[in-house]
Amino acid sequence: MTYTDLKKLEKIVNSELSSKILASKILFNELMIEISIDKITDVIQFLKSDDKLKFKQLIDIAAIDYPNKEKRFELVYLLLSIENNIRIKISTKFEIDEKIQSITKIFPSANWMEREVFDMYGVKFVNHPDLRRILTDYNFKGHPLRKDFPLTGFNEVRYSEKEKKVIYEPVKLEQNYRNFDFNSPWEGTKYLKDIKEVKKNEEN
Repeated sequence: MTYTDLKKLEKIVNSELSSKILASKILFNELMIEISIDKITDVIQFLKSDDKLKFKQLIDIAAIDYPNKEKRFELVYLLLSIENNIRIKISTKFEIDEKIQSITKIFPSANWMEREVFDMYGVKFVNHPDLRRILTDYNFKGHPLRKDFPLTGFNEVRYSEKEKKVIYEPVKLEQNYRNFDFNSPWEGTKYLKDIKEVKKNEEN
């Protein structure tokens, strides 16, 4: 895809969706447009149904977390026009409590993609047919790809022999942190040297 073709695509999209697009740019040989969250379904429906553009395949829905920004989350929809061999990215920024319109009626394949975004980031989609967790367990606490999610998680899972079932417990880091020396493993660690030294003194 040449830069000229992408500029032509950008011109068409901006002319047809002028009131709905906040910004557009060509980046990494792809066109990216930014829209507000209330325009998602209108824009994606147009891109799919337009006879010239024919963006009939949804490649992915990706989310990004910017915890220090007022509009914390960003969603990026990646569409492909197989007939024209063109890709387009649609991005939208929104606050943590805002809900997003589901596009499952436009692209049924968005079902699992939106569920993944909900599971990993906690983004809620309105009118989704089955918005449940998809990668973590039903009782999982928190959303793992949020930047404020602790590396250890909140809960740990283990099988209880007493209760004969899997149970959830608050995370407990029971293993003490070890102090490592940086000697060559061929020479042995410091505590082994100390033991050898004590034995040698006792023999003498």
